[in-house]
Amino acid sequence: MKIDEMIGGALDQVVNSRVRDAMEYSLMAGGKRIRPTLLFEVLKGYGKDEEAGVPFARALEMIHTYSLIHDDLPAMDNDDLRRGRPTNHIQFDEATAILAGDGLLTEAFHLCALSKEDPSRVLKAIAILAEMAGPSGMIYGQCLDIGESQQDTFEDIRKVHLYKTGCLLSAPLMIGAVLAGKDDAEAEAWHEVGNLIGLAFQIQDDILDITATAEELGKTNSDSRNNKVTSVSLLGEKEARRLMHDLYEESCARIAQFGGFESAPLITMIRGIEARSR
Repeated sequence: MKIDEMIGGALDQVVNSRVRDAMEYSLMAGGKRIRPTLLFEVLKGYGKDEEAGVPFARALEMIHTYSLIHDDLPAMDNDDLRRGRPTNHIQFDEATAILAGDGLLTEAFHLCALSKEDPSRVLKAIAILAEMAGPSGMIYGQCLDIGESQQDTFEDIRKVHLYKTGCLLSAPLMIGAVLAGKDDAEAEAWHEVGNLIGLAFQIQDDILDITATAEELGKTNSDSRNNKVTSVSLLGEKEARRLMHDLYEESCARIAQFGGFESAPLITMIRGIEARSR
């Protein structure tokens, strides 16, 4: 499935407005599309048609995009470059950017509710998405992140990463398992895998923030600019790289242990994420 084409249909039912333009501006700005791809790989690994995951794949990317729009706002990281283009509040204005984020978040759940899959599975998947994206998940991580002056140990940073990044990487893995008919215990095992990937991914971002230029990253190096505490500033680059690698290795080992699951394609994807340069 062509991910960008699939994402492109996500706003078809939204009324034309300046806010829709702003929603589309950020949603279709590119990006790695990791979350939808993780969902599809889990579905395929269980032998289920990836078409079953389309509403949730769209929703995941919409929620991720909304989080970036809001994260870039002056009240948060105050960034002016995202995915190689002006951030949403620079391209439009701050009020429109806030509404665009709100619109993406709300429309995401609308799309999920229209899923044609088994209603009990859909309901459970929506609950997972809400928990992982909400005030006990990603938003909690954002809350911790804006209090970075209180973070002076790696355990503090680890907690931020697990919630801010790990939750929305766990969500597609868990939702894929649920849509494939797996039980709560298996979904929770995928949650743990997502936590490992999320922690590794954010440590990798911290490394790239000091080793790559804004042009290479497609976004501003705001952590360095704002002197934020990061895994690299606490551990040093060498130790951060070692830990990142170990976390990716453990996530792949756990993926390989799932019974009745064709793990090779997903593991290959994880290896590709580890090799990324932006």
